[in-house]
Amino acid sequence: MSQTPDSAVRAYIEQHGAAFLDDLAEWLRIPSVSAQPEHDADVRRSADWLAAELARTGFPTAEVWETPGAPAVFAEWPAGDPEAPVVLVYGHHDVQPAAREDGWDSDPFEPVVRENRLYARGAADDKGQVFFHTLGVRAHLAATGRTAPAVHLKLLVEGEEESGSPHFRALVEEHADRLAADVVIVSDTGMWSEDTPTVCTGMRGLVECGIVLHGPDQDIHSGAFGGAVPNPATVVARLVAALHDEHARVAIPGFYDGIVELDAHERRLWAELPFDEEDWLREAHSHATEGEAGHTTLERVWARPTAEVNGIGGGYQGPGSKTIVPSSAMVKLSFRLVAGQEPDHVEKAVRAWATERIPAGIRAEITFLPATRPCLTPLDHPALQSLVRAMGRAFEGPVRFTRSGGSGPAADLQDVLGAPVLFLGISVPSDGWHAPNEKVELDLLLKGVETSAYLWGDLAENWRRAP
Repeated sequence: MSQTPDSAVRAYIEQHGAAFLDDLAEWLRIPSVSAQPEHDADVRRSADWLAAELARTGFPTAEVWETPGAPAVFAEWPAGDPEAPVVLVYGHHDVQPAAREDGWDSDPFEPVVRENRLYARGAADDKGQVFFHTLGVRAHLAATGRTAPAVHLKLLVEGEEESGSPHFRALVEEHADRLAADVVIVSDTGMWSEDTPTVCTGMRGLVECGIVLHGPDQDIHSGAFGGAVPNPATVVARLVAALHDEHARVAIPGFYDGIVELDAHERRLWAELPFDEEDWLREAHSHATEGEAGHTTLERVWARPTAEVNGIGGGYQGPGSKTIVPSSAMVKLSFRLVAGQEPDHVEKAVRAWATERIPAGIRAEITFLPATRPCLTPLDHPALQSLVRAMGRAFEGPVRFTRSGGSGPAADLQDVLGAPVLFLGISVPSDGWHAPNEKVELDLLLKGVETSAYLWGDLAENWRRAP
């Protein structure tokens, strides 16, 4: 029997929910701040705690994996059926820095429940959303009478996500054989709102570029030399001005090559979301929308690639006047990519575009950071349909679709393992990721448990791996 009875799952969660929250609170008390070296031991303690907890949950394999930075945790629980789908759940156990003086109403590492909300650093991002899978798999087993999950279940919980995942791709490549999966479930995400459960189907990729221009060997007098030698600050300004055309479309030749266009069906689904542009602008602390012509705001942040100026500078910026031709100038650019775009191709296109516009007498240093690929799962993918059904059962209503405008390490899993990436998260925008008073709604956290409990049976019942 692979289908999980709803009433049995809910009864199990109700019976064990208090102990689950007590265990989560114990984990949240560990200040696993990967960005601060003084917490290195705490990050390791967090990994050890999770590995022990996963073993206690029933995972036959629960290991701490070393990296040149912070440790990750891997766990594995084989299914009884060798033909069952293989599922890898991703999350992270490190958290953002937090201190009471940042504006917290209570100690960020002493969890407290107020008005059915659990407040603590990591409550939503990401310990709470990782941990709901422990109770979910136990509910799945108890309700079905199984001794092993209906799917071959793996977990990979990294310890450096809040520090940019500098060693994550290498970790995945090193252990690709043990991480091999038919589908990846990312539980480091959220929903549209408490009243609108959603599933994210993709994230944008990211290419970051820095351009430093050198002109005169030192700052020189603008009266004696200005107008007769190239000015690197002027060249930077011209580069920025040439970045977009009059329709706010990126003007770099070849930038849009291979892009997967948004289809009419998904556009209609997004139109069903209760989107209020004025509310969105307030959240953005902005006063007007702007972007590529012919696309809505949601389309611009979810389904269109972008080019943004992240920083620009050069020359004198102090008080008063200093009439010079500066010796150097710089600009930092970032490009969000969508499905079909290749980071290597975009890097080459950006480099060629910039080089062509740099005049004689200006020396350029153009550097790129490691890129992140975009990921997108088709709406008709059978694993995605299982996730939608499982969430619909838990929330007892329709589930809608979103994408994420951001970028993250999930794309490395798709790239290295060749598996589609799905997003199962129950966090809502008010949870305050990275902010003071981060919290998770307890009702939604338990809906995440319930969704997890239903998902494994649905996948086993409705999706078989290709031979």
